[in-house]
Amino acid sequence: MAILDIVTYPDKRLSKPSDTVTEIDDTIKTLIEDMAETMFDAPGAGLAAVQVGVNKKIIVVNTTSDEEDAENTYFALINPEIVEADGEYTSADEGCLSVPEFRATVKRFNRVKVTAQDVDGNDLELNEEGFPAVVLQHEIDHLDGTLFIDRISKLKREMYKRKVKKWMKGR
Repeated sequence: MAILDIVTYPDKRLSKPSDTVTEIDDTIKTLIEDMAETMFDAPGAGLAAVQVGVNKKIIVVNTTSDEEDAENTYFALINPEIVEADGEYTSADEGCLSVPEFRATVKRFNRVKVTAQDVDGNDLELNEEGFPAVVLQHEIDHLDGTLFIDRISKLKREMYKRKVKKWMKGR
């Protein structure tokens, strides 16, 4: 397994929709393991393949709670899609590994139903509420080329963009 480089804003790859996975082979399975290792190393609650420079509809989600002493656990979803969503949820202090040094309040759905395939190609259906639903929405947004900063006010987004330009000039 390997820790992969995380693609960060304003990289244009983050704004492009990801391609559907048509075959789950050893390359995809290795990518998933590397994505999980990268997510735990960062650390993050989820990671989309596009965030490590791979334009495929794959996400990994951290299922380890802060209280657990168990090994890091995760699940992977291939070609995930939100098929139902309802309720209102305010995700306070949402952040992203691809949008460093920035957190914001984002309006999300409280409950989502997601369909996908697992690493063996089996069909899955997940029904999640609250924070797990937010993580799924956030990561699936990545697959559609949407960052969480695309879901906040234009003013806050512009403030972050100016901050990034300053950082890039300082490099």
